[in-house]
Amino acid sequence: MYKEKIVNVKTGEVTWRDYTPDEVAALEAAQAQAAKRLLEVEAKEAARQAVLTKLGLTTEEAQALLG
Repeated sequence: MYKEKIVNVKTGEVTWRDYTPDEVAALEAAQAQAAKRLLEVEAKEAARQAVLTKLGLTTEEAQALLG
């Protein structure tokens, strides 16, 4: 279960509360979206690297050519 730490800065009192079902659902949806985006970025990078390898270029050489 997810919990939120709440600190009263005036008194130093610390309390914990459980996330509501809606908050849990929103958090898990955000985590799933972040994981999906990471996979997309990794796939794009792998495709870019495959093209560079096929052309026989390093990343630095490609950057020099493309400015």
